[in-house]
Amino acid sequence: MLRETNYSEASKILTVFTKDYGLISVMAQGCRNLKSKLRGVSQKFSYGIFTIHYRENGVSNLRTVDILDPFLTVLSDIEKISYATYLLELSEQVVKESDHLEVFDLLIASLKKMNEGYSPSIITNILELKLLDYLGIRPVIDGCSICGSTKDIVTVSANDGGYLCKNCMTNQKIYSARTVKLIRMLFYVDISKITKLEIHEDTRREIAEFIEEYYDRYAGIYLKSKNFLKNLNKISKVG
Repeated sequence: MLRETNYSEASKILTVFTKDYGLISVMAQGCRNLKSKLRGVSQKFSYGIFTIHYRENGVSNLRTVDILDPFLTVLSDIEKISYATYLLELSEQVVKESDHLEVFDLLIASLKKMNEGYSPSIITNILELKLLDYLGIRPVIDGCSICGSTKDIVTVSANDGGYLCKNCMTNQKIYSARTVKLIRMLFYVDISKITKLEIHEDTRREIAEFIEEYYDRYAGIYLKSKNFLKNLNKISKVG
């Protein structure tokens, strides 16, 4: 469940991301009542099997939800909640723009890895990289973005669309060799199969910087949850 909006005194309209049908809106009637069987499952992050009474010419109604994973670890930590909220919003925007339902499996795999204790910031960066492909703005990371050479790659540039070799680089920022290599590795990794994820903080910051610049330049997606994350990170650094 991606979003919930209060409706009338006791109900909600829910935005649900489904594996087979994409984004749908349903009414959870009376779910805000204390005794409602829908009260606990009509909330953002609810992931399960939804039984819905579909109405072609009206508002569909939610009947039941059998929870598959409550994501308890994510929901017990403000940092994880913040990153996960951003991923929900980002995935919703990508699906609206591209209609690629493969995003569903990527989102669920990311939330599960966060719930298992993997770094929420790195998992977020991985999904951000992968979603660029579905937006049609995949960075060039199999060779130089200017000449196509696969040799002597020395940095990565958002302005130039990806990797740069030593012959094509002019005054672009030099990222560490580790950062350049990891951007490609994270793009291709199968999120569901991750068993180890250790990245030095300096490298993580460089990866995040490149991704943010790339989104700002090519994606045109601006989310409130992203700004909240930035502010949260500033507070944590001060602390």
